Amino acid sequence: MDVIIIGAGAAGLMCALTAAQRGRKVLVIDHANKAGKKILMSGGGRCNFTNMYTEPSHFISDNPHFCKSALARYTQWDFLEMVQRHQIAYHEKKLGQLFCDNKSSDILEMLLRECDDAGASIQLNTPVTRIAANATGFTLQCNKQTLNCTSLVIATGGLSIPTLGATGFGYQVAEQFGHTILPTRAGLVPFTITDPQLKEFCSALSGTSIDDCVVQCNGQSFKEDLLFTHRGLSGPVILQISSYWQPGASITIDLLSDRDASAWLREQQIQHPNTELKTVLSECFTRKMAQLLCEHWFSNSPLKHYNAKQLTAIGEQLNNWQLTPAGTEGYRTAEVTLGGIDTKEVSSKTMQSHKQANLYFIGEVLDVSGHLGGFNFQWAWASAHAAGSVV
Repeated sequence: MDVIIIGAGAAGLMCALTAAQRGRKVLVIDHANKAGKKILMSGGGRCNFTNMYTEPSHFISDNPHFCKSALARYTQWDFLEMVQRHQIAYHEKKLGQLFCDNKSSDILEMLLRECDDAGASIQLNTPVTRIAANATGFTLQCNKQTLNCTSLVIATGGLSIPTLGATGFGYQVAEQFGHTILPTRAGLVPFTITDPQLKEFCSALSGTSIDDCVVQCNGQSFKEDLLFTHRGLSGPVILQISSYWQPGASITIDLLSDRDASAWLREQQIQHPNTELKTVLSECFTRKMAQLLCEHWFSNSPLKHYNAKQLTAIGEQLNNWQLTPAGTEGYRTAEVTLGGIDTKEVSSKTMQSHKQANLYFIGEVLDVSGHLGGFNFQWAWASAHAAGSVV
């Protein structure tokens, strides 16, 4: 076998079809019973397969320049050309995020068809128990089967969503061949709250969403929708900022990012002095949330009963709500794994190991994580194409 790819996810399948189209004899193996499980569940079942505004600034890595080469050589437009060629209907949801009109399986079926047309083989239910380098490449022990290849590609992903089969296998292989693994943690993940009063507030609002909140942490800021849950906070804006949050750090949430809340409340006081605060707040939030804000944060009285200092304080709380999450929901619901194989030990052009000839790492197993919105898929396509073009 010319090439064996471990991992039949987005990166593994993309690498397989790219290498096979070059005439290489390719085998993809995976311990799971089905290929592309993470593709199928992504984007709420519609697969946010790329982003029109993909650029290096949307990625997190200890080595921020690493992703530039691969992203430049296989762009979102290159992947979109394949999608269009297979006549997959898609749409832009928001912020350049491209989703299937139909379902995620359209993308998986496209990749599998491309692999099949190019002659790449896929073998599932094949856990690898041992890997050894030899004079001509690698020998893999898989159950009672022995496989040999010239080039070996690790496309096993990270630790996120273990129920879909995620393991640390890729990191173990990297360590076996002398690579450094940078600390890993859950990214693009909801926050949990344990403070009794705050948890009660969030739980009471479970399922309530607020559009276009601005959340800040550690010098980073995102503007997106926020969702209250029984356990704490979620929604796109929380998932985004979670990748920059560290345990013990506080976050600042602007619940009314479209206005100066203090000035707005003063205007409302002049125009509607007899209107209760919760009634005014219900113009911006659900009636339930307006009532809970008054119960947990403010008193509820007609606006004329508040002095300027009190209205300013209420506005400040709405524009600058500071809280410290207890933690995150962890890998169980995380969309990505932050950290991973140190990219300083991998070629940015080919994804080949600097430590072991003919060993390649692609996708999430590397210390490259994208923002929410299709960027992680584009990294999978681009890094896989880079390796598939040379293996």
